[in-house]
Amino acid sequence: MTEKTVRADRASATRDAILGTAERLFAEHGVHAVSNRHISEAAGQGNNAAVNYHFGTKVDLVRAITRKHAVRLDVLRAEMVAAMPEAPGLREWVACLVRPTTSYLEELGTPTWFARFGAQIMTDPALREIMVTESLSSPVLARVVGGLNRCLPELPPEVRAERGDMARQLMIHVTAERERALAEGTPTPRATWSDAATGLIDGITGLVLAPVTP
Repeated sequence: MTEKTVRADRASATRDAILGTAERLFAEHGVHAVSNRHISEAAGQGNNAAVNYHFGTKVDLVRAITRKHAVRLDVLRAEMVAAMPEAPGLREWVACLVRPTTSYLEELGTPTWFARFGAQIMTDPALREIMVTESLSSPVLARVVGGLNRCLPELPPEVRAERGDMARQLMIHVTAERERALAEGTPTPRATWSDAATGLIDGITGLVLAPVTP
């Protein structure tokens, strides 16, 4: 192994340590409560400027964390879409929204921080666009949303948009709350991530099919 390879491996390990530490601290304390220096120290870096050296600004760090997870989520969602029946209904499309995330969280093991990290980012006006750009604008996800909307031809566009926002909030905060409970060892309404996904799919399907008040 050459010295260049050793340096590259060391740099990659440092980046991974910083990403994992930043995600955990952001999830537990909030993005703005955690400084780059704090992240460097918690990641075991002697150089307090390690975050700035490897990633740049905090915004760049948030983008890198989001991108790291978005790749795997896109793969899981694409596999699920490919396995759907020829004429999927509303519930199948809703499942393609929900289950990739819950399957990924289960795959990561316990504890995880991604769901709580996402909840922090999506409620921050200055950072939300990063999550939207990196995670929510994939072609596969656009196909899922399009399929879902085709199952709701009678729903007025403004109501569809409103319920889409409601569904997004449910997915973000229900998964974040379950993740928090698992990390703390407190009871959860559902025994497994798969069961939690079923509950979310039931709830979101019922939400989008609810009567519209004239």
